[in-house]
Parts: sequence; structure tokens; C-alpha cells
Amino acid sequence: MNLVVLQNWLDNASFAVLFCTMLVYWVGAAFPSLSVTAALGTAGMAIANLCIATLLGARWIEAGYFPLSNLYESLFFLTWGITAVHLIAENTSRSRLVGVVTAPVAMGITAFATLTLPSTMQASEPLVPALKSNWLMMHVSVMMLSYSALMVGSLLAIAFLIVTRGQNIQLQGSSVGNGGYRSNGYKLLKAGELVTQPPTTSSENNGFSRLESNNNGNGTAVLEVVKTIPIATAEILSPQRLTLAETLDNISYRVIGLGFPLLTIGIIAGGVWANEAWGSYWSWDPKETWALITWLVFAAYLHSRITRGWQGRKPAILAAGGFVVVWICYLGVNLLGKGLHSYGWFF
Repeated sequence: MNLVVLQNWLDNASFAVLFCTMLVYWVGAAFPSLSVTAALGTAGMAIANLCIATLLGARWIEAGYFPLSNLYESLFFLTWGITAVHLIAENTSRSRLVGVVTAPVAMGITAFATLTLPSTMQASEPLVPALKSNWLMMHVSVMMLSYSALMVGSLLAIAFLIVTRGQNIQLQGSSVGNGGYRSNGYKLLKAGELVTQPPTTSSENNGFSRLESNNNGNGTAVLEVVKTIPIATAEILSPQRLTLAETLDNISYRVIGLGFPLLTIGIIAGGVWANEAWGSYWSWDPKETWALITWLVFAAYLHSRITRGWQGRKPAILAAGGFVVVWICYLGVNLLGKGLHSYGWFF
């Protein structure tokens, strides 16, 4: 079979499969009782991942170099990375909500590459001299995989904000060394003990107040529960939502923790390649500058979780902002048509 024809068939098939998969995940979110949608969604993502991998392989054979030299190829490699990280995250979290946020992004990227880019930008061309290096595979592939992981982690953080409706809730600890917990509103007391109200607000404990005692006497242990009236602006979340929020917060943290080392390695590899190609490790090119900004944003995210012990809303907002920063770094600076990384994109 003609490899060009195969690529054209595979990119359209990838778009169609991802579009159907997106609908399956959305239907599953709207009708949770339809258990079959979970298996269909996972199968759709796996098929799309395989189609894109085959497309990139055919491209590699046809062009004779690793397919990351222009926007069309990098978009499909990014989508392949997103679908791969999605499958890992979904298998770990066992939540269909992962696909609700990742499938539309993967489908949109594929649609842009397949239906929007002109045919001249989709065709493979000989490499420019600066790209004729083994660093093309080593640097660009690692950077694209880091973008994929950071995007998926950021999308899960956005999903967390949607599930919790932006409330600041207590979560079971998922950050290293933070010792976090969420109160369930119950405490074992001894008979005759004086109950006092702690200074914690009801909204922080999802509508429940923990009970404390200042009596050291002995007696029969009893279980007492006090439920406070939630404030008007904080809506109590169901146990199912809280469990889902904890899962999303946990898996988002770990996926971003995977993407950050890849980003670090990619930046270091890019510096070595830049010194080999241009005689300087760092030249404050727009792409390099935004790569540094992206690194700082997610370094702040991980620092806030590991060192400061943040969980929930604050780091999720930081990760949501990181999603925008990643897109600016990957695509936005190339719209300017300036800098050492502009070849093979728009201008």
C-alpha cells in the first residue's frame, strides 16, 4: 500500500475514532448507569493511539527521519502522547471522568491537524540543516511527551475544580509528607465529657464539625455527631463527589509529577543541541523563554504540594494556569514567526 495513502486514511480514522470516543465518554458521564460506556471509551482511546502510532511509523519510513519536523507531525505526536497518558491515568484512577476532559482535547488537536492545516503543511519535506541531528529525536520527543503529561495532569486539575465547584475542601493526603486528611464528622467520646467546638469552619470540613473534649474522666465511650449548618456560599458535596475529587487530585498530582522530569530532561537536551547547532546553550529565544516559564509554573505546583503541603483548590488553580502556559510554549510563540524555533510551523 502507498504510504501516503495509508497516512491520509489513518489521520481521518484517528479523528473519527476520537470523535466517537468523546461522545461515548460524555454519554457515560450523563448516564452513569450505562456501564458499557467505560469499556467502549477505553477501547476507543486505545484504537486511536494505535492508529496514530501506525501513522507516525509510516511517516518515519516514508520520510526517512523521525516524524517531528513540522506542525502536522508534532500535533499527531502530541495526540499520541495524550492518549497514552490518558490510558495510564484512567487505568490508575478507574474514573471515566478522565476521558471526559482528555478526549475532546485529543479530538480537537487531531481535527486541527487533519482538517485545518493545508496539504502543503501536511506533506513531508527534507529536513532543514539545523534539524539533521540525532538530537531531533532525543530533544523534541521528550519535550512533546512532557507536554502531553502536563496537559493531561492540568486537565484533571480542571476537572477537579468542576467536580468540587471550586470549593476549598479537605482531602485525604496525596502529597508527599503533608499528612492531610478530611474530617468525617465523627469522634469517639467518653460519657460525661464536655463537648467544645473547634475553630474550624463547617465549609472546610464539608459541613461537619469535629468534636473535642477537655474531660479526662473515665466512663463508657459513646459516639456523638454534631452537624453544623453549612454557610450559604458553600454547597455540601456528596461522598461520591468527594471520593471522585480525591481521585482526580491524586492522579493529577502524579501525572504532573511524571511530566515535570520529562520537561526538565527535554530542556537540558535542547540546551546541548543548541550549543551544537548555534554555539550557545541558551539564547533567550521565545520558545526557550516560555519553556523556562512552563518549568517554573509546574515547579511551583510541585513545590506547593511537596513542601507546603497544599492540596485541592489552590494547586488545581495553579495547574489550570499551567495548561494555558503549555499551549503558549508549544504553539503560541510560533504564531509570532520569530526566533530560532519558527521553521516548519506557520511562517
